[in-house]
Amino acid sequence: MKRAIPLVLLAALLAGCAEDEKPEPIRPVLYTEVQQQDQQVLGRFAGTIEARVQSTLGFRVGGRVSHRMVDAGAEVTAGTPLATLDPTDQQNALRASEGDQARAEAQWINAQANARRQQELFDRGVGAKANLEQAQTELSNARSNRDQAAAATRQARDRLNYGTLKSDFDAVVTAWHVEAGQVVGAGQEVVTLARPDLREAVFDLPVELADGLDDQVQFNVASQLDPSIATRGRLRELEPRADAATRTRRARLTLEETPPGLRLGTAVAISMTRAQQPRSLLPAAAVQEVDGQSRVWVIDTQANTVHPRTVQVVGREGEQISVEGLAAGDKVVSAGLSELRDGQQIRIDEGVAP
Repeated sequence: MKRAIPLVLLAALLAGCAEDEKPEPIRPVLYTEVQQQDQQVLGRFAGTIEARVQSTLGFRVGGRVSHRMVDAGAEVTAGTPLATLDPTDQQNALRASEGDQARAEAQWINAQANARRQQELFDRGVGAKANLEQAQTELSNARSNRDQAAAATRQARDRLNYGTLKSDFDAVVTAWHVEAGQVVGAGQEVVTLARPDLREAVFDLPVELADGLDDQVQFNVASQLDPSIATRGRLRELEPRADAATRTRRARLTLEETPPGLRLGTAVAISMTRAQQPRSLLPAAAVQEVDGQSRVWVIDTQANTVHPRTVQVVGREGEQISVEGLAAGDKVVSAGLSELRDGQQIRIDEGVAP
């Protein structure tokens, strides 16, 4: 009986040791793969492609618009007729001026003949000097009237030509401001033309960002319909005053390249970025605070274990945190951090990555 008791105790001890050596279960984990970011995204805005050079043309004379020769969106070359006025009034004015010029020419011819006659009489001593002086004065007046009538005729002819509105340069018609049959005044806006070869991106920038712009900010311009059509932009102009209603300032970007897909009127997305120290953007749940330090659990893919690593938090963006101290390609546990310990065996099932 005395030997039976130690045997019972020994069996109990062996059973306890077996329980202590029971292997720890392998934990399945969710993870996220680290991607380094060396660009800070300042914002993304909607804009349009516009012409840097635009001109709004009008007739130099008033009248009734008789024809519009092209439609909005048409491409025209320099000298292309765009619209015409009813020429009736200008033609009548030209005929009246030509009649006045003919009359002035006849008076000039008569004055010349009279001046010659008085000069001959005076040279023979049979004519009075007063008659000669009067004939010369009439000749001078006739010359002035002739020149004035000729100028009036040229002006009337020009006014008739002004009844045809022409393009000053190769352009695209972007807008009409009048309709056929409408009476317009001299200088009134009729049509707007844009040079298609000089294009720029235009968008409205919040005042807070506009005040902090510097030479380090980069602009990327991409078509909203096809983001593969993209180019870089350079700030050309920033309106000095903000719009009182929207609290924005109009910005204009000169495009480094002008792909054919970025036509006038194309809707574009404009991204503003600034270079920064490489950092990683992780879900907030992947970062653990322990003893005043931030750490993450990095997966050793060869041994299928996890190890804690201290990182530095450099920013927060909603539900994500920017950290430094990780390398591109590192796999970081993104859930269940409180259940992990250093060197713990884990399992990454297919499809568990967020």
